[in-house]
Formats: sequence, structure tokens, C-alpha cells
Amino acid sequence: MFEFVNDLKSLRPAIVCTAIIAFGAAASVANAQSAAAAGEAQSAANQKTGTVLITGANRGLGLEFARQYAAAGWTVIATARSPESATELNDLGVRVMQLDVTDQESIDGVARDLKGAPIDLLINNAGIFPRSGSLAETDFKDVEATYEVNTIGPMRVTRTLLPNLKSGGMKTIVSITSGLGSIADNTGGRFYGYRESKAALNMFTRSLAAELRGDSFTCVVISPGWVQTDMGGPNANLTPEESISGMRAVIARLTPAETGTYWNYNGDAIPW
Repeated sequence: MFEFVNDLKSLRPAIVCTAIIAFGAAASVANAQSAAAAGEAQSAANQKTGTVLITGANRGLGLEFARQYAAAGWTVIATARSPESATELNDLGVRVMQLDVTDQESIDGVARDLKGAPIDLLINNAGIFPRSGSLAETDFKDVEATYEVNTIGPMRVTRTLLPNLKSGGMKTIVSITSGLGSIADNTGGRFYGYRESKAALNMFTRSLAAELRGDSFTCVVISPGWVQTDMGGPNANLTPEESISGMRAVIARLTPAETGTYWNYNGDAIPW
């Protein structure tokens, strides 16, 4: 018995070493699987190509959408209220068009210039975020402007460009929302006007998905997360590159079966 115990003692370092090696191997496999999954997501985002129209593309998320889709070989139509001052956007070599989502004449002008050309993917990205705190501090002019841009703007653009989208192969409409638009997740309040505008955008998308389901459309809302842009601020935890890469991977995986759904940039579902 004594010799058996001593034998176990002598084997203990080897057992520990083997366990460490096994743990390291398992961790390496997990890391490799995680890297492979990330690679597959990025690969999926790069596989499909077509024509994408992006609103509010002069800066921030819209600019990064335009940059990444152009690099992936898409035909990019990028819009801005003042194209002449959108230097970074013009430097991408994409088609830049003037568009104010609050102005129906401006939207009609884009539709005339496109002359019925197919659009595979519409990204309703243009948005504003007035920083309001309590209800007492809320400026209702800001609320009206926020609804006009964040909710009515995507409705105007989508309705006007629907013939172009119907002639496209992908028939996909993505509206950029926010986690702050989730009613279920709203436990902190504040941000009056902005929260409501995004919740209304979510409802518009659900209604649109129901209306266009028979035409095999895919209509979704996606939250970009908290991103280091003029809107998100420098303390945000995501770069535009990370957020857009994630959202592009989500978009690439979508099928008509997912129409009317609400996603986070990382592929997680968000409760309505």
C-alpha cells in the first residue's frame, strides 16, 4: 500500500502536466473555433454582391458601410445632404447622390436619376440623436425633428424606392435602429424622442415585412451597438469598423424567413 501511494506521488507531476496540456489543447481548439466562426461570418459578408443604397453616408456608420461594401465589390450608391462637402465619401470612388430624407422632392430626384435601376439592398442609416434627459428637459422641436429624420425619413425613402427594390435580386431593406428603441429593455428611461423614434421605426419595419412578405422581401432592423462616432462619442466600446463588419455579416446571412426581425450588430436577437 505504501509503495502504491509513493507511486501515485511520483506520477502526480505527470498527471498535472497532462491535465495542463489537455486544457491548453482544449483552449486552443475553442480559440480556433471562435476564430473560424469569425472568419466564416466575415466570409459570408463578403460573398454576396449587388447594388446597395446607403442614406446618411457622409460620415460615421454610413461612411463605413460605403467603404466596406465598396471594398467587397458591391456597386455602392451613397447619399448625403451636401455631397460637395463629403470629402471622405467622394474619395471612395462610389456613386454619391444628394439626398435629404426629410425632403420628398429630394427623394424623388434620386428616384428619377436612378431611372428604375435595380437596388438589391437599401440601408436606411440616416439618423439624429438629440441628447435630452428628463421629460422636463425635453425640447419638443427636437422631438419633431428626430421623428422626421429617424422614422418618417426611412418611410419616405423606402416607399419612393420600392419599385427599384422590387426589381433587385435580394429585395432586402435594413433600417438602422438602436437598442434604445427596445420597449422590453427600457429600464432606464430618458432619451425622450430618440427612443420613441426608433421604436416607431421598428414598428414600421414589422408592418413593412408583413406587407411585402408575399414578394419575398427581407425587412429587418439592426442596432449598431455603441460606436465611436459623432453620435456615439469617443467613449463607446466599438469602432465603426467592428460595428459595420458585424452588421454586414448579419445582413449576409438573412433570408426572407427572417423578415420582420430585430438584431444586434453581433448577431444576437433583441427583444421588441
